[in-house]
Amino acid sequence: MIHTILRVMTSISSDGRGVDSALDPSAEQIRDMGGRAIEWIAAYQDSIRDLPIAPRTSAAALKELLAEPLPVEGRDFADLLQVFREVVVPGSRHNGHPRFFGYVSAPGTAVAAVADLLASALNANLTAWRSAPAPAELEHLAIDWIKEAIGCDPGAGGLFMSGGSMANFTALAAARHRHCGDTIASDGMAAHPAPLRVYASTETHHSIHKAAALLGIGRTNVREIQVDARFRMDVNALVRAIEDDRTAGAEPFCVVANAGTVVTGAVDPLAEIAEVAREYGLWMHVDACYGGFARLAPSARALFDGLSEADSISLDPHKWLYLPADCGCLIYRDPEAARPAFSLDADYTRVMQTEPAEAFAFWDYGPDLSRRFRALKVWMTLAHAGSRTVSDAIESNLDCARHVAELIDDSVDFELLAPVELSIFCFRYLPPSARAGSRSQADEEQLDRLNERIMVLLQQAGSSYLSNATINGRFALRGCVLNYRTTRRDMQILLDDVRHAAEQAIEETR
Repeated sequence: MIHTILRVMTSISSDGRGVDSALDPSAEQIRDMGGRAIEWIAAYQDSIRDLPIAPRTSAAALKELLAEPLPVEGRDFADLLQVFREVVVPGSRHNGHPRFFGYVSAPGTAVAAVADLLASALNANLTAWRSAPAPAELEHLAIDWIKEAIGCDPGAGGLFMSGGSMANFTALAAARHRHCGDTIASDGMAAHPAPLRVYASTETHHSIHKAAALLGIGRTNVREIQVDARFRMDVNALVRAIEDDRTAGAEPFCVVANAGTVVTGAVDPLAEIAEVAREYGLWMHVDACYGGFARLAPSARALFDGLSEADSISLDPHKWLYLPADCGCLIYRDPEAARPAFSLDADYTRVMQTEPAEAFAFWDYGPDLSRRFRALKVWMTLAHAGSRTVSDAIESNLDCARHVAELIDDSVDFELLAPVELSIFCFRYLPPSARAGSRSQADEEQLDRLNERIMVLLQQAGSSYLSNATINGRFALRGCVLNYRTTRRDMQILLDDVRHAAEQAIEETR
């Protein structure tokens, strides 16, 4: 006991401030840590084009390098940074590389990385205005900028979330509450025996089905609507499904449209779907997580006509605003229509302020109570770069995707498998034996296996990175251009890399 008291006493200086420690370092120590970290960031950003995109490692190898018992005594920051540089960085996939075309992943920006550092240091908790007045106002401002970018009415509102999956979940919760009122919220789904129906195309992201499952709506009550030749929702099929369900006694309440699907980048006919939603009294939600910010690019703007008519829109600034994860966003056309789904009084959250702006609580519009200061990196990036710079970068990404589609169409060894709507492209390699004449089912299956092997070899090589998709039952090499560093030259290098991987794959079979 005496030893414990002495340790506590010796950790307090004469002015009452704790002496320097790992939890409360001096300003000089902080400068040293920050300086070392910033030096690494600068070098990493400068050299990312020269790095292999994906690591050649294994879980066992990484565990051997990292695993240790819970440390009792602390280690110097320089030692920890060395582990980060020598183990974590080489063992990571570098999503910021200009030829990382896998999935829908942004490179992040240097200013946003600094903003995340500042936000973590301030450690504001944006539960409500009273908890973080200036950060809350900055979130409102950043949301206003996003509303303007995607063409929403001034009366719309929203908030930042962890990502698109949570935004989609929250939108469906708001839609369900508008249809059912407090009945389900109070007594559960059993209090509403008629099945609820959500409508979404066959190309819709799986997070909609997951949200339906978690909300008690049920995955089978997400009616998948067929798509046209460009992978856009068939509006006539949507109307038939709604009519059939109403006749059968089900209750249609929500339609989910896509503004950029994750497989092909298709944008549904938003204005037509909005008209159907109005006619049948459905909540219209638009999943614009990938594609929504492409509205900033003049060449794509017309695709988003009707977007502002949606009741809710999910977006991912950590995609096409080039921000580091995590940063999702949900916009409500009428925030007060969503509020009853989430507002719940508790004595420990009671707001005392009477001025409406100061009585605002983010928890009234989504499921989260604690919320990190995501708005800082949104605001700082847009304020630093300006919307024109972001628009130009998105336009360049669109151009790169169109360019690679032209290269594929003009080639004799590749086949484009889906139209390029935004910046996603899907294609496959064709060996000489498959370039002419009809192909049997066995031939198609052999092509699938060949292209799957090409993808694996391409990823392992480290110069370019593609993911996969299934297009009309066939295996496709899928890429998404979502990086301000990517150029037309990178698209040519990609196809050369695929050709080299194809040569390897064909050689393996001999």
